[in-house]
Amino acid sequence: MGFRVIEGGLGKPYPEEDCATPTQRDVEREAERRLNALGYPKWRNRRALTNMPIPREIEYPAMQIRYVAEVLSGLVDIPADFRSDIYWPA
Repeated sequence: MGFRVIEGGLGKPYPEEDCATPTQRDVEREAERRLNALGYPKWRNRRALTNMPIPREIEYPAMQIRYVAEVLSGLVDIPADFRSDIYWPA
C-alpha cells in the first residue's frame, strides 16, 4: 500500500503574507485566531449567559493577546513577522 501527499494541505495558511506591509486588519485576524485557539469565545459566551467568571488561565492570556494586538496595530510599521510567537504570549 502506497502513501501519497494530499496537495491541498500544503498551501500557505495566510495568503495575505505575499503583501509587503501587513495591515491592522491582519493583526486583528491573528489575535482572533489565537483567541479562538485558546477557547476564549466559549468562555465569554458562558459568562454572558450565566454571569460565571472566566477562569484566570483563560482570561489573562486573552487580555495579553488583546494588548499585543492593540500595540502591534498601533505601530507605524507593523513587522512582517507579526505572526511569530515572539510577539504573542505563550
